[in-house]
Amino acid sequence: MKTTRIIVAALVTSAALSACGGQGTGDATPAPSPSGGSAVTDASSTGPVDPTVPAPSSSVPPSRPSAGRPSIPPGVGATTLTGTVEAGVEPGCRMLDGYQLIGGPADVLAAGAKVTVTGRAQPDMLTTCQQGIPFVVESARRA
Repeated sequence: MKTTRIIVAALVTSAALSACGGQGTGDATPAPSPSGGSAVTDASSTGPVDPTVPAPSSSVPPSRPSAGRPSIPPGVGATTLTGTVEAGVEPGCRMLDGYQLIGGPADVLAAGAKVTVTGRAQPDMLTTCQQGIPFVVESARRA
């Protein structure tokens, strides 16, 4: 008899918990998905747009004048930039034509140096420099 009560209690608890699993948080916000992300909703269901909140920016880099566009060599995904290295707004940050240079030889990529660098743009990379599009340098030489 005691075993039957334990089994019934376990089944009732299990059923109650599974029924609550798909519910929201009670404040009209959807529950997070099992992967930890938030639920996808229709833009019309998010409520009125607040004009004081800036619209999210896309990960596509802004267009640049043709003189500042990098040339794409035959190598897969590699890009070559040529110009003068500038100091970034944060200490240790180096900029070249709107790109933040990541890695590469520090003696070649010193501020004021005219260089040619080859590498790959990584617009989704997080950095502490807070400016430019991160560009991972694979090779660099003075121009």
